[in-house]
Amino acid sequence: MSAEMFDSDLKRFIQQLEGLQGRLDQLYRCVNTANEKSHLLPSAFKELGMASEELQVAMEELLTQAEESAAMQVKLAAERQRYQHLFQFLPHAYLETDTNGKIIEANQAAANLLNVSQRFLVGKPLDIYLIKSDRRKFPAKLIQIQQRNLQQEWIAQIQPRQREPLDAVLRVSPHCDFDNQSISLHWIVQDIRDRQPMLRGDNYDNNTNLYQNRPRHIYHKGEIISLKPHTTWIVSQGVIKLSTVSESGDEIIVGLIRESIPFSSSMTSLPMYEATVVSETAELISISCTEIAASSQLSQTLLPLLNQRLQQTEFLLAMAGKRQVTDRLHCFLSWLKAEFGQPTLEGTRLTVRLTHQDFANACCTTRVTITRLFNQLQQQGTITFDAQRHLVLRD
Repeated sequence: MSAEMFDSDLKRFIQQLEGLQGRLDQLYRCVNTANEKSHLLPSAFKELGMASEELQVAMEELLTQAEESAAMQVKLAAERQRYQHLFQFLPHAYLETDTNGKIIEANQAAANLLNVSQRFLVGKPLDIYLIKSDRRKFPAKLIQIQQRNLQQEWIAQIQPRQREPLDAVLRVSPHCDFDNQSISLHWIVQDIRDRQPMLRGDNYDNNTNLYQNRPRHIYHKGEIISLKPHTTWIVSQGVIKLSTVSESGDEIIVGLIRESIPFSSSMTSLPMYEATVVSETAELISISCTEIAASSQLSQTLLPLLNQRLQQTEFLLAMAGKRQVTDRLHCFLSWLKAEFGQPTLEGTRLTVRLTHQDFANACCTTRVTITRLFNQLQQQGTITFDAQRHLVLRD
């Protein structure tokens, strides 16, 4: 259901409830006047009136939650637009396909490389832009990618429209959505003449060498990280919480950043934006935005990581749109299990330890509600806590 339809239904429910309250008051007065000696009907109508008042309180709470959800959706939509802008103007060709190789999305650099308009790329099989010999190998490559579930890289000849073929490096990694229901493939395609440093036999996946000799900073749980302008932070170890503040002063979680993922003040359009350490300690690497723009190697490495941030933003946006708090909590727990889960004999242990207030801020509700729902889940045997108070999800 769209936000507009939900608002319309909510307003109609409010009007009906107000009308019901008015009719109950009028009927109650009439019964009191006409049946002074009767105690049954006035008592019954009084109980109905109390029930109506309780409905009124519930309606007001629902209206507040709807307003908070709408505000969250506006902020997350702005965040997504920011990442979409970065995606479009990244210097390298980037595409997303399904597991059959059909293009779902492509940026402007991909359109330029293939000499095809972006809108005509969507829906096309990626292998039609390969020469025939490489096209025959493409189905086997797709199967291999899914079987190994690892990032892979190989050289192939690209056939742009109305241009001569060119040698290119194709780098692809599979990605599961937050509920592990679907898989997409993320591709980076680059003319081999621009990628000679990549061809050194190590799949160009050595971030340790890439980040060597860069400034490293140690933070502890609860510390707020200074988001300096023109500086990008890379999480080397630990978990960082990104949050903003609503108009009512409540914290809203807009991201949980784990190892290797970048964040910076330049990646958001939110006026209030704060990064807080939620793990016991965190090690961060700082890189200037100028250095990233000047280094194709850094840009190449950060591109798929920025895409993960975009996907996380879309997940939070979709989660905030769920009407029931229980649905939002179950959705958030499923995502935490996929991102921070560690298999154990008891179930899946979350390596990140969040407070009930953190869960409340992420799910757009109150801490009291989260505590009540957690108690219910514990009684059902769905969740438990280990000796270090880490949440464990029973399979």
